[in-house]
Amino acid sequence: MDTAAASHELPTYLAPTDIGAWSIFLQQVDRVAPHLGELGYWVETLKRPKRILIVDVPVRLDCGRVRHFEGYRVQHSTSRGPGKGGVRFHQGVTLSEVMALAGWMTIKNAAIGVPFGGAKGGVRVDPRQLSQNELERLTRRYTSEINILIGPDKDIPAPDVNTNEQIMAWMMDTYSINRGRTVTGVVTGKPVSLGGSLGRRDATGRGVFVIAAAAARKLGLAVPGARVVIQGFGNVGNAVARCFHQAGAKIVALQDVSGTIANPQGIDIPALCDWVAQGRPLSEFKEAETISDEDFWHTESEFLVPAALERQITAQTAQQIRTRILIEGANGPTLPEADDVLEAKDILVVPDVLANAGGVTVSYFEWVQDFSSFFWTEEEINQRLDRIMHEAFDTIWGESEKHRVTLRTAAYIVACKRILEAREVRGLYP
Repeated sequence: MDTAAASHELPTYLAPTDIGAWSIFLQQVDRVAPHLGELGYWVETLKRPKRILIVDVPVRLDCGRVRHFEGYRVQHSTSRGPGKGGVRFHQGVTLSEVMALAGWMTIKNAAIGVPFGGAKGGVRVDPRQLSQNELERLTRRYTSEINILIGPDKDIPAPDVNTNEQIMAWMMDTYSINRGRTVTGVVTGKPVSLGGSLGRRDATGRGVFVIAAAAARKLGLAVPGARVVIQGFGNVGNAVARCFHQAGAKIVALQDVSGTIANPQGIDIPALCDWVAQGRPLSEFKEAETISDEDFWHTESEFLVPAALERQITAQTAQQIRTRILIEGANGPTLPEADDVLEAKDILVVPDVLANAGGVTVSYFEWVQDFSSFFWTEEEINQRLDRIMHEAFDTIWGESEKHRVTLRTAAYIVACKRILEAREVRGLYP
């Protein structure tokens, strides 16, 4: 299930590229630096990942050939605790992207208040081109290669783009075999039968909805009857759509890799979920009309949720957006220059490091449950999640009003102070 041409791919770090997504993170750190006071002394530590591991991942294909893939694991910061962050399998993965995602995890974990640092991993591969057996061999070899960095008290991977419970089960099993004992806490997002947490699958999307509703209350907007536009219908977008639908909102436009659909009266989300679950493309759903990808951004709404990949909203795209609240379900979907355009248009942007932190929050719950071997009910988990998300939102909203800054800058102020206070108290060794 491969082509001969692919065998001549060069490693990303040998190709001349710009610094990509990492530059976005650096700009965001620079914007918050003036608000850090004496802690600004340590701000340069945020601009340098603690560890970067680039690995070769050779895989024997079903046809007998060996193909090499490039993998990464980046630990951005461990000042507040073990590294924490997902693993993505995607043909567009680059070192710059993984560095940025690790940095955003550092900020997210501090902003939400869970005791983790930030990390991220990825393999540059199109998993759709691999058989299930090839995917398992890829996962196990990648896990073996990054084995020196990960561990339940060192760095805990989780699912991300194109990875899921099964991938996490293979990672946990591979790590456990190498340790000679079962280590359930090495990853989160596992199947419940292997120590996974109830509520984890929908946690990110649920958290996005909880934060969206909290933001709406601040602006006096009602969720029932509100128009919602969502980019991405994977794990996060699907859960967000279901939560809004159950609350009485109308999902009027949806976009994924197959195309864009719209229905001004509201898309039937349960019917669409069944449609997609049968392996049918979103763009061919019969109860909505197909519109252009450009028209998607023109669709008028109260809530816009980018829940796909990073760098989706440029300054030009931001000029087209007609919404009241933009809630970032994806990591890094909005470029810094687009932030400025959206602020000028009086569109409230709820940043990724707050809005999509539900996933890592329930991952934290899973990690705690694995250590104690005592598991909570889904109702308990959702109650704890809602409480933590609301407390984080109120803290960041208050910081925004205090400093008269955007929610993104406020989230970075809160997070960076927590990170750099830990860095200062720990000191330098030697």
